[in-house]
Amino acid sequence: MALITLRRNFCHLSDFRIQGALTALKNHPINHVHKVAKEHLHPWFCSVQSEPFRIQFHHACCKKFHSQNGNELHLVGEPAFSQGQDWNRLEQNLENENEQIFYRRLNEFTSSEEVLSFISTLETLTDAMAAGALQRICEVEKKGGQRLPTEILESSVFQAWCFRFGREPSQLPDSTLVTTLQALILLHVDTQSSLILNLVAECQNRLKRGGLHVHDLCVLGDCLIRLQGPECVTLELIICQLQGEKLEAYTPEDIVALYRILQACAEKVDQHQTFLNMINSYSLSIVSYLSPKSISQLLTALVVLDQTQALPLVIKLGKYVVRHIPRFSNEELRKVIEAFIYFGHNDRFFIQALEQHITVFCLTLDAEVVSKVMEYCSRKLILSKPILNAVAETFVCQSEKLSPSQIYELIEPFGKLNYLPPNAPALFRKLEHVLFTQLNYFPPKTLLRLLHSCSLIECHPVNFMEKIFSPFFLQKLQGEESHLDQLSMAQLTQLYLTSVLECPFYKGPKLLPKYQVKSFLTPCCSLETPVDFQLYKSVMIGLIDLLGARSYFASKVLTPYCYMIDVEIKLDEEGFVLPYTVDEDIHKRVALCIDGPKRFCSNSKHLLGREAIKQRHLRLLGYQVVQVPYHEMEVLRSRQELVEYLQRKLFPQNSTIHWQGG
Repeated sequence: MALITLRRNFCHLSDFRIQGALTALKNHPINHVHKVAKEHLHPWFCSVQSEPFRIQFHHACCKKFHSQNGNELHLVGEPAFSQGQDWNRLEQNLENENEQIFYRRLNEFTSSEEVLSFISTLETLTDAMAAGALQRICEVEKKGGQRLPTEILESSVFQAWCFRFGREPSQLPDSTLVTTLQALILLHVDTQSSLILNLVAECQNRLKRGGLHVHDLCVLGDCLIRLQGPECVTLELIICQLQGEKLEAYTPEDIVALYRILQACAEKVDQHQTFLNMINSYSLSIVSYLSPKSISQLLTALVVLDQTQALPLVIKLGKYVVRHIPRFSNEELRKVIEAFIYFGHNDRFFIQALEQHITVFCLTLDAEVVSKVMEYCSRKLILSKPILNAVAETFVCQSEKLSPSQIYELIEPFGKLNYLPPNAPALFRKLEHVLFTQLNYFPPKTLLRLLHSCSLIECHPVNFMEKIFSPFFLQKLQGEESHLDQLSMAQLTQLYLTSVLECPFYKGPKLLPKYQVKSFLTPCCSLETPVDFQLYKSVMIGLIDLLGARSYFASKVLTPYCYMIDVEIKLDEEGFVLPYTVDEDIHKRVALCIDGPKRFCSNSKHLLGREAIKQRHLRLLGYQVVQVPYHEMEVLRSRQELVEYLQRKLFPQNSTIHWQGG
């Protein structure tokens, strides 16, 4: 009788190579043997067990069997089949089942020690499985770039792997070769060891011969970048071979790896732009298959490669980012937001998802991520009260953990967006405390910009004005330059104007005239928003119809206080409109602020901080400020409606208008 045993073993998954046994059984195809094997193997193959099994075929017993008449025997009712096909199928099934069990067990482990302990119990292990085990160690090791512990690197199992792969790398299949190299690099094995050098040399030999699969080329490219950096000359050969492959042969992971390879050669992007255009178009079809990590990597590559023409791809990636926000790591989310800032991408669904995420996890997010979120809101002028409120609470709780630059990045958007959170008193008390205790750690320009932002929302830094107007601070602010930059001078001037107009109790040093600007509206670093030209033209037409002549108002008037007024109208004591050339008997000056969309937060009617402080200061200087916002102008349908609207705005108490000639 044939002896075919299945010995159940809960500690071992052994003898993965049973080709010799199968060959012996093929040479003696007895139907009874096949039946017994099938009956015994079937429950194991079909059951879902967490424990592995050991399979052993006793060849000597199998050799005792022979066919009585030399023909195949079949069970009654079973169809006849080719013995070669049957045993080939059985052999393949056995190998596949063994690998499935192996990888299923492998994925259950959560530490390198568990993986090594498991491997040490196995009697035989294929090269592919050994490479898979190395990959699993890479997955469970999250050491932030550190090397593997010495006890793992020096373990007998790990050393056996190194010896095995380094001895005859030419015998390894392509995929196993590059996968092993990648795993060892990620595990920070010595890059100058003979093992790594032998594997790299073998990979390069096969690359020169050609024939590597797309995936293997992508993995190899990633390995060489990690080993030799973007200067690696072999990368060009890899890119050349990848260009010869059909894009349909790339998996989504391969596409992302290809972007990373091209990213490493960003200085040569012009040479590969045609290829990049093809990849950008093709990538639209694979976005839905990408993981959060891959989406982050792809967006980062698009930034480095300056693919501003790939906006359709960025927009589609943005739609899937919304779905994955809770699944991004801190670093991945930071890179996604950086990319959106770079490409100017703004999606209300992304903002809503970001709001939900920030309000829940703000206290646990890295400061760099929170800073990047605030930068995004500031750059895109997004007044998100849930985000700003959550960040304000976080600052009060965790300000001690923040660097000076991070403190600035968190506070600056409140001033820029002209928003005071509900906990504003606690927020600015905490900020004042931080400044008193850490003032010397703040770079001069960072400190100036921080204090200027506070002044925009009427949180005046009176206790620090004496410092920033002092010659010592101004000298530090100037640094090695021959003069102060224009933006710093403008911010100093506006802070000084604030101290005069809004803080009359301040009696400290004044800002010397040589540090003051003449106008806040400058081409490169303006503290005002230029008037919207189309809106300005419409108002001009209405004012001419209303007042009767162009001579009754002046446009784009620079005041002695550095502010530019869009339209100025002069009135005498009786309310008559004077020609703009008259400089006597002026009782009131009307400052008409023609506020286009750029003077407001994005998609809102909330005035920006720099426009709010301008209008506040103009009122304190004696001007009658009249605001003409774009959203009120948009509803006007005729010229007559425009004139009536301007009349209500300029002369709300009078039904008729008076003017006198000059």
